[in-house]
Amino acid sequence: MKSKIIALFLVAFTTFAMNAQKTVSGVKVDDKLSLEGKDLTLNGAGLREKMWIDLYVGSLYVTKKSTNAQDIIDSKDAAAIKLNIVSGMITSDKMISAVNEGFENATNKNTAPLKTKIDKFKGFFKEKINKGDSFIIMYDGNETIVYKNGAKKGSIEGHDFKKALFGIWLGKKPADDDLKDGMLGK
Repeated sequence: MKSKIIALFLVAFTTFAMNAQKTVSGVKVDDKLSLEGKDLTLNGAGLREKMWIDLYVGSLYVTKKSTNAQDIIDSKDAAAIKLNIVSGMITSDKMISAVNEGFENATNKNTAPLKTKIDKFKGFFKEKINKGDSFIIMYDGNETIVYKNGAKKGSIEGHDFKKALFGIWLGKKPADDDLKDGMLGK
């Protein structure tokens, strides 16, 4: 009888743990994301910090979970990065500056071939950014689509752009090492 109770407890605990949402810096991170006709699964999530200040929660959604950053960057499968802004210190100008630096690092300072696409992408961040805003940056297998607070801002074609963009968070010189590890589920 005792073993049946223990087994039942383990099943209930495992079911609860599998269905529980992850919370990072007060942001509830969903286990699934459905967008543009694609169903994606949370690969991992983490916090972007700078000088001990929480800036945003970054969540990575994929079709197949992986801890290999380069495989995710190179993949032509659908994937998405969700950014939940948790600081009022993030402004449009600071976000654009961070994006510039991120593309420089992700492309080993070879942004020229992607200049037009990068400029268009930066345009998606020109509106005022507030604490509580969320951005979803989704690659659907053909193009990268950007949403702010659920509203579609635009899209950019090309796998080359997706690779550089995802390299901002997952590349060899990521925006934040701990955030990269979190997004990779480490």
